[in-house]
Amino acid sequence: MNRQVIIYPIFVSLLLVLSVLYGFTKNRNLDRNVHSIEVKFAEGDNSFLTHETVNKLLIQSEVTVKNQAKRIIDLHSLEEKVLANPYVDKAKVFVTPGGLIKTHISQKEPVARIISGEQMYYVDDKGYEFPLSTNYSARVPLVKGEDLSSNIEEITKLIRFISQDDFLKKEITGIRVTNTKEYILHVRSGDYTVHFGKFDNVNVKFKKLKAFYNKSLKDKSISKYETINLKYRNQVVCTKQNQDGKQ
Repeated sequence: MNRQVIIYPIFVSLLLVLSVLYGFTKNRNLDRNVHSIEVKFAEGDNSFLTHETVNKLLIQSEVTVKNQAKRIIDLHSLEEKVLANPYVDKAKVFVTPGGLIKTHISQKEPVARIISGEQMYYVDDKGYEFPLSTNYSARVPLVKGEDLSSNIEEITKLIRFISQDDFLKKEITGIRVTNTKEYILHVRSGDYTVHFGKFDNVNVKFKKLKAFYNKSLKDKSISKYETINLKYRNQVVCTKQNQDGKQ
């Protein structure tokens, strides 16, 4: 019994000492200055952002966080500033015990470049719009038309379908949207266009197109056509070029 009475105050004393040491160490750590900034981009082909651009975002009270005490760094605020950049998809900002600010960034992945009247911008696979960049030009299909903003969701679905098929992804280089909201596809393999029609029966239409390609590319008859029309049920309707080969 006496032994337990003796051990208890010793245990409490040790806890108090450890708490004091922890608090002292924590305060010393918080008083340490940020000595440098590290920006890391996730793997990918996009280079919309530069390290310098991100460094300029990491400011607090109009001053860079470098050489400021860790105690006064608002990591949440810094992360929100980085996320507010139109090219950023995901971001994480944190500080190491040694005083290094680390920023890990995933950039947005464009699936198409949109020319809607006088407006030009990218769209990602979620249908989010973001501006073109002076640092980098993405190699994605070009979609042209008038006032496409109301049609972006449908355009994104069509582009997503194309991008998931290796053949279609290589073959289709651009899309024109007519005033009646029909789609005309521009292709890589020849001087002709594919009239896709409305956004319906997408899977069936592309199956018809690929079956047509299998035949016409083998017999080299595809060079004779001006348009390939997929709008009609159970058939592909083509118009030929003029005899001199001009459209």
